[in-house]
Amino acid sequence: MPTAIRTERLRKVYPPPSGRRRPLGPPVLAGEGGGPPAAGEVVALDALDFEVQAGEFVGLLGPNGAGKTTTIGVLTTRIRPTAGTASVAGADVLADPVGVKQRIGVVPQRPNPDRALTALENLLFHAEYFGLDRRTAGQRARDLMQRLGLGSRGDARADQLSGGQLQRLMIARALVHEPDVLFLDEPTVGLDPQARLALWDILRDLHAHGRTIVMTTHYMEEADQLSDRVAIVDRGRLLAFDTPSALKARAPGGTAIELHLDGDAGPTLDQAGALPGILRAEAAGDVLRVFAERGGDVIPALLRVAETQGRGIRDIRLFPPSLETLFISLTGRTIE
Repeated sequence: MPTAIRTERLRKVYPPPSGRRRPLGPPVLAGEGGGPPAAGEVVALDALDFEVQAGEFVGLLGPNGAGKTTTIGVLTTRIRPTAGTASVAGADVLADPVGVKQRIGVVPQRPNPDRALTALENLLFHAEYFGLDRRTAGQRARDLMQRLGLGSRGDARADQLSGGQLQRLMIARALVHEPDVLFLDEPTVGLDPQARLALWDILRDLHAHGRTIVMTTHYMEEADQLSDRVAIVDRGRLLAFDTPSALKARAPGGTAIELHLDGDAGPTLDQAGALPGILRAEAAGDVLRVFAERGGDVIPALLRVAETQGRGIRDIRLFPPSLETLFISLTGRTIE
């Protein structure tokens, strides 16, 4: 299958806050090993290699601040990379940004319609940017609104639409010029469960009709249910990229159990790791995390270990084998 998206050694470093300057000298390039950032700089993407085939539905999964939105920003030409290369539908994001824009549709994290216009006018106005004649634009806009359940809302102003309707309008706007690749940045954030499931059905239908889709999310179930492949990203790095079933098969055996203590978890580590049924134990700050074949059975023993070390329990969380436990094993933290 042809490649729809490719990045090589993609790097994005944000400068320090205003008033703090990077020392003078040659720029640090990802192809030259990246190197540590200067004081105050933030590395949002760190040598990201990423490839999506035409017709794939790929989920970018990670917590807030993982680099998902920056990745979308680079691929949609909104953010200029510090180093590395990226192409979308055969167009280079730096050498041919106009070509990229003509080939993509973008659904932003926060809906941004023109609230002075009706729903239909939003689509027609957007279509003009891509040179569509009025007749073609009108037909496509009405077809999309009907397909997305907005057929009766064409004359409604954008601020009269519900959250779910507004998000569907953003999808219609992104599709009106028939792009090769559709990008969605956390499209279901803030939607109620019913609207979220309705949006899932729309995305499944678009994918079934051959659309290439890249969607960022921090919802494990969303990535699992919709994606052909899931890319797990954290701190600007690609940690894993495979089908949901293959990724879940990589999850460490047993249930992950997190004990949030009222002090340093380090002193509890050795005793916890030596308990029967514990497959693996680790401590980070005030969190003791273990993996066990039978999670519920080991909790009383873990509580006794914490007590003997003078630690109180603030919270206990259990995570059965899943994308969540794989994410925990890769990053050392939950997606939240």
